Amino acid sequence: MSSRRLRAFKRWMISQGIEWSNDTLQFIDTPEEGISVNALWDLKEGDLIAKIPKTACLTIKTSGAQDLIESTGLDGYLGLSVALMYEKSLGGDSPWAGYLQVLPDCECLPLVWSLDEVDLLLRGTELHKIVKEDKALIYEDWKESILPLLDSLPSNIDPKFFSVEQYFAAKSLIASRSFEIDDYHGFGMVPLADLFNHKTGAEDVHFTSTSSHSESDDDSDNSDTVDLDADSIGNKEPSSELDCSSVTGDDPSVLEMIMVKDVKAGVEVFNTYGLLGNAALLHRYGFTEPDNSFGIVNIDLELVQEWSSSLFSSRFSRARLSLWRRLEYRGCDSQSAEYFEISSNGEPQMELLILLYIILLPEDTYRKLDLAVSAANNHKGSIDTILSEKWNITWDKISEMRADLLLTESVCNALLWLADKRESLYGSSSIKDDIEALEKCFTKERKLYHSLILRASERRILEKLRTYAAVGARSHSSLKSIQREPKRKRSKRS
Repeated sequence: MSSRRLRAFKRWMISQGIEWSNDTLQFIDTPEEGISVNALWDLKEGDLIAKIPKTACLTIKTSGAQDLIESTGLDGYLGLSVALMYEKSLGGDSPWAGYLQVLPDCECLPLVWSLDEVDLLLRGTELHKIVKEDKALIYEDWKESILPLLDSLPSNIDPKFFSVEQYFAAKSLIASRSFEIDDYHGFGMVPLADLFNHKTGAEDVHFTSTSSHSESDDDSDNSDTVDLDADSIGNKEPSSELDCSSVTGDDPSVLEMIMVKDVKAGVEVFNTYGLLGNAALLHRYGFTEPDNSFGIVNIDLELVQEWSSSLFSSRFSRARLSLWRRLEYRGCDSQSAEYFEISSNGEPQMELLILLYIILLPEDTYRKLDLAVSAANNHKGSIDTILSEKWNITWDKISEMRADLLLTESVCNALLWLADKRESLYGSSSIKDDIEALEKCFTKERKLYHSLILRASERRILEKLRTYAAVGARSHSSLKSIQREPKRKRSKRS
């Protein structure tokens, strides 16, 4: 299970003072899945399983390109990209050579896919437009900030390591593998910590920075560096140097990996990048999860306006949208669009329901609401007043029932229209076609496999939205039936 590159990496870790328990952690390297970390023995919550000196991390401050980066005013991910490209350009002469050789040339993020692949595989998904925008912005970053550096490179550095392709590759590695270290170092590449794979909602181990640095780590020496013979690595790994049952937490020069729950022997140890849906996972890390329950689908405001314009005049639609805004409602904002989220269970964002409801209000009710908004200090209370009068219920119950009250037959039909229109963006193939293609696809076809999982998961959410609309229409009809029922008088007891 221990490949040549893993053995070289372990030797490098020891030389850098990185401590881990070789008796409890097993590194597994396979061509299909890359490197993962398994528990050799039962691990308990609170166990300290690794200590990583900050000097071993690749950051702007520790890189040999520090002066070059800081003299040009670069920082953040841009500066870290230069640091990573610089160290890769040094090859075996880089202090991080033993670490860099276990990294792929780039991560398979959509960011590094060709434009043809993005258009073919991501059509209709939440990522299609975003990735194309990302590629354009990152190219501009390279052109404005990296290209001018080429004239300042030391004579021993080959400029080809700073090409636009290398910059995109570096960005993919940093996006998927970097950690925030502290205020002094900022973000950086953290050897060992980035070997733990992600699993949504299943964090086993937590990466922690004990405190921030106020001054450079470069003042510390490496006097306790171990010089190992390559053939003796199996016997000299620090299997007993790290006490897994102890957590110090008070050394500001060290990062720690601490278990946050028990893991049985033989089971993979996972980190987590957060509760992310498949679109976010593929965008940032290059993979998806078949059973991910945190996905969302967005409905652009532009799509809602298209629906409204298909039924009403432009002037009518603008007036209703304006009233919605005066009620202080907004959708979600991105760099270029306003949109509404549909959650993984198919439930639309409340602001979308309110907008559809306002657009579909009868003219006399709209006028009444318009006047109420103009006169009221509590703008959002105005629509509550309209609903309370219509349904003859008190305001305090509205917050619990508002979705049901808003789901008129017309609103539900609008949701169905939006679901169909949003789905049409995927092209002529059906969700059944996507699922059949996924069943025939091999996981080693990473781009196709993960894009199909994303498409299928998003389309299932749209199916749930249709179900939500259908159930909502029936529930609304039931409410109307109850409202119409005459109140029975109690008979007096004799």
